[in-house]
Amino acid sequence: MYVDEGRLLTSAGSAAGIDLCLHVVRNDFGPEIANRLARRLVVPPHREGGQAQFIERPVPPAREGVRFAPLFDRMRQRLSEEQPIDMLAAEAGMSTRTFLRRFKAATGLPPGEWLLGERLIRARELLETTRNSIEDIAGATGFGSAATLRHHFRSRLGTSPAAYRSRFAQEAGTRE
Repeated sequence: MYVDEGRLLTSAGSAAGIDLCLHVVRNDFGPEIANRLARRLVVPPHREGGQAQFIERPVPPAREGVRFAPLFDRMRQRLSEEQPIDMLAAEAGMSTRTFLRRFKAATGLPPGEWLLGERLIRARELLETTRNSIEDIAGATGFGSAATLRHHFRSRLGTSPAAYRSRFAQEAGTRE
């Protein structure tokens, strides 16, 4: 998608131009800054041909998003826990049926699918910024086991947690 020959850099189009810019930022300022910039641009920090897109979080429609924002925050704070639909509906002050309908209107997804996506986002963040084991990350994000995390990572992102970590880990900022 782009070529870096020292003083000569070139890309194969507009999207590849963004990839090249991120490459320059990564070389000049490090992977942590490049990863943050990529998130702000809603592009992956580094793409290879055929790679799945790693978009941070979809933005819900304004009206429903405001109504559900506190619940979304609480759900994200307890990713490692079970979050039954009845409990979520009660927290939102709605019947289960109304909750399911409005949740899907706000996110475009049923609660379980949305929660799976949020768990994958958090797992990606932990893979990028820590040296925690895959098993520990699986537990912290509600997957329960490394095998389950690997399954969902592969099916949703087209890669394994280990391959993702090796590609996107923030070497300078990696911490225990």
